[in-house]
Amino acid sequence: MSEEKVIVVASTNEGKIREFRQMLEPKGYTVKSLADYPDLGDIDETGTTFSENAVIKAAAVTEKYGIMAVSDDSGLEIDAFGRQPGVQSARWLGHETPYSEKNRIILEKMQGIENRTCRYVCAIAITRPDEEPVVFEDTVECTIAYEPSGENGFGYDPIIFYPPYHKTMADMDKDEKNAISHRGKAVRKLEDWLENHA
Repeated sequence: MSEEKVIVVASTNEGKIREFRQMLEPKGYTVKSLADYPDLGDIDETGTTFSENAVIKAAAVTEKYGIMAVSDDSGLEIDAFGRQPGVQSARWLGHETPYSEKNRIILEKMQGIENRTCRYVCAIAITRPDEEPVVFEDTVECTIAYEPSGENGFGYDPIIFYPPYHKTMADMDKDEKNAISHRGKAVRKLEDWLENHA
């Protein structure tokens, strides 16, 4: 396989890396992650939007190693919480707090609240040496479930209910989820772009 078919996913999140592999490896890409580049160090996500943080993470890999990188910055916006946790989704209530606890707290805070609308937002940045970053963004509109359900997915998925399927993100199999998810839709935009530019 030629070197230009390597893509580094600028993440240590096993769930995200797995989803990128499922979508990009069938297209002939070798998908690596930050685990393959342990000397990079921590990347400070100082952006105020999903797009800015995605670019910061991918650019850090490209600048250091001179290789194509892709980064996803995604999160959950809950309308009743003023679109929080938003860009803080991974850090909300602390990085060390397990998602089972974060989900429990959200359900507790949502008790008695009628407006349960929310959305997952995903921004994917791709960076290449000596080229401007390119960003693809998409969303999926959902509601907050009344109780956790499902063993698939990761993060907030057990409490994110997708009305057209009548199930949570964590109740979906990978094909169902990739078809409608914020990341699935953004990755398809990335795939279309790669076919024409990479």
